[in-house]
Amino acid sequence: MSLRKQLQGTGVALITPFTADLKVDFDALGKVIDFLIDGGVEYLVTLGTTGETPTLDKQEKLDIAHYTTGKIAGRVPLVVGIGGNNTAEILKDLEKYPLDKAIAVLSASPSYNKPSQEGIFQHYKAIAEASPKPVLLYNVPGRTGRNMSAATTLRLAQEVPNIAGMKEASGDFAQCMEILRDMPEDFLLVSGDDAIAMPLIACGMTGVISVAANAFPRQFSDMIRLSLKADFAGAKKLNDTLMEAYDLMFVENNPSGVKAFMAEMGLIKNEVRLPVVPLSDAVHDKVKRYLSKK
Repeated sequence: MSLRKQLQGTGVALITPFTADLKVDFDALGKVIDFLIDGGVEYLVTLGTTGETPTLDKQEKLDIAHYTTGKIAGRVPLVVGIGGNNTAEILKDLEKYPLDKAIAVLSASPSYNKPSQEGIFQHYKAIAEASPKPVLLYNVPGRTGRNMSAATTLRLAQEVPNIAGMKEASGDFAQCMEILRDMPEDFLLVSGDDAIAMPLIACGMTGVISVAANAFPRQFSDMIRLSLKADFAGAKKLNDTLMEAYDLMFVENNPSGVKAFMAEMGLIKNEVRLPVVPLSDAVHDKVKRYLSKK
């Protein structure tokens, strides 16, 4: 079965909870995983950017990968994030990480280096050839500083056998439409933007890898399922109630926004690692007001 069929609906880019002394809070992480699965999401993504991977050391990443694999395996599909801007190091990580129970590897396009489109192609080609699992591309130019063009995405999808799909977070509808028009039939294309997931599904995407669903798994995944059934009137009603939350989650920083929601809900402590800081008091007060109306 292709990943396009296995990973339809809502995937969640898991946050990494921290204790008050900023160690990884595995008890809270377990609670979050149960909350999300009980909330009806279709699959989980560990060690994505929302998990604050830039400030996790190598051992912490491995520990989280082992923990999430053990906690999630057999319940919902698991995607493991393995990315970076050093291709050679990623190839080493592919050998170290516990991937036997994962369904795919998600790898963000390199940040800071700003490679050419050919450099991006060769980077992913090397990863796909080394990976024991299918690879999902991740285009997020707002973070990486370089957009992966539709032409590069399609070239990877068509020429590299182990490239199985993509999380597209460029926000460029024309680019998304070009990929949807020309991609292989079994290629998985999902939104990386919560706020525009519904219209992108209307264009032909088959789901989303979400930040907001960390806090609102039931409401968000119900909205996505209605969208996939082309019940956009019903999906819009749910999405309308979440639009303010999307804004609050991203107005200052991700994941400080979603962590503020989850802390207020009693799921985690409101802790992030520098250079990320918690939401300002003014925005956090808006989070409280929003939740008081739910």
